[in-house]
Amino acid sequence: MRTGAVKSPPTVVGSERLVTGRYRLRALLGRGGMGCVWLAEDELLRRRVALKQVVLPGCASEHVRATALAEARAAARLDHRNVVKVLDVVEDSGDHWIVMEPLYGRTLADTLVSNGPLPTTEVRRIALHLVDALRAIHRAGLVHSDVKPSNVQLCDDGRVVLMDFGIAAAVDGHQTPSSESMAGSPAYMSPERARGDVVGPASDLFSLGATLFAAVEGRSPFGAGDLFSTMAAVVEARPRPFVNAGPLRPIIEAMLAKAPSDRPTVDQTAAALHPGARHSAARRATPVVASLRRFAMMVRYR
Repeated sequence: MRTGAVKSPPTVVGSERLVTGRYRLRALLGRGGMGCVWLAEDELLRRRVALKQVVLPGCASEHVRATALAEARAAARLDHRNVVKVLDVVEDSGDHWIVMEPLYGRTLADTLVSNGPLPTTEVRRIALHLVDALRAIHRAGLVHSDVKPSNVQLCDDGRVVLMDFGIAAAVDGHQTPSSESMAGSPAYMSPERARGDVVGPASDLFSLGATLFAAVEGRSPFGAGDLFSTMAAVVEARPRPFVNAGPLRPIIEAMLAKAPSDRPTVDQTAAALHPGARHSAARRATPVVASLRRFAMMVRYR
């Protein structure tokens, strides 16, 4: 779901519904499994905002309200330029809305459809911003749980913003995915999430690796057509062959390790992504260290 994403400042098409007597809906930006996102005008402060209308078919209003509050509270715990900003949560005529900053540009998913695979230099830039976002998310005690190209906004001003905290979860060391948290895109889901095992920050690193693979190769590493085949590939199969990744291949391979303990941490990933970075900081499992060393050597001698 494209949380607050606006391809360009759209033309106002006329007055629409006025939410809570304040937010005038102007244009539908996108739909997803948990609701719709609208561009709106804040008539009190005279600024544009994005409104996410939380819709959970078949669920009681109190459950929808709790879901909206949980998403908003997760995002509101963060104040980071690479994470979408949540401004408010409101209720109007039984509907629940999350008020967010509007983001102008295109999602990474839309960019890949339009332009195809991106150059490794641009993928590295995007990756460093997303790693910063995940570092802030994990330090806040959260797991995003839905890192994928359609949740990455490439803003017109150069910002890279991670969006949609609809299935974010707190990290307590004993958490397993709920039935709702199993929503998302299977092609970017970590093996432990797909199996229903305990998830933690390493799960986001796997999803980031799959997202970066898609950015540089033009397709997901595990997409296999139907849901069952895709989830089986995530759990058991090697990623598709690398063609365009070049110097990014070792770090992406490390993030796509099946076992969470074999993946690099956020800090190790950031160190490996910085051009010319030394690999001495990587001291985790042997497969990770080996991949980071290959990455450092390729950067040094390319």
